[in-house]
Amino acid sequence: MEETAAGERAEQMGTPLIRDTGIRDVKFGNNVVVHQPVNIFCCEIGDDVMIGPFVEIQRGVRIGARCRVQSHAFICEGVTIGDDCFVSHGVMFINDRFDRGGPARGDRSLWKTTTIGERVSIGTGAILLPVCVCSGTVIGAGAVVTKDIVVPGIYIGNPAKLLRQLGAEGAR
Repeated sequence: MEETAAGERAEQMGTPLIRDTGIRDVKFGNNVVVHQPVNIFCCEIGDDVMIGPFVEIQRGVRIGARCRVQSHAFICEGVTIGDDCFVSHGVMFINDRFDRGGPARGDRSLWKTTTIGERVSIGTGAILLPVCVCSGTVIGAGAVVTKDIVVPGIYIGNPAKLLRQLGAEGAR
């Protein structure tokens, strides 16, 4: 045990491996706005996209044109988001369903993908497990999407259920 400047006792520990965050190996479209700090790497971002602060977008993610990704969103590997989508504050995408009773521990063969159609709005704090969401859908704040959504509509709750259908064009 060592004594700190404040007279507290602290146990000396090993030196951590510190990895830098930021923006690296990203293919950006035109007119993209990114509000720092972010952790965005090895992904593709379409034209006219806005990315808020404290967002993580991981390897292989594709985000379409004219999307907005608000602060504190987490978009993991295996996610594709279509054009004209809105991802609100604190939305979490999940690619590991713990199919073996626990985390995949980096075994990407156990990870699943998520596909979001066009003109999809995802409310604050929503969680999306590996699913497909059809174009023109609204996912309410706090919803947990556990199954594919194939009918345009407004979905709420845990698990997310259809509140009401939207027209053929869905959300605009």
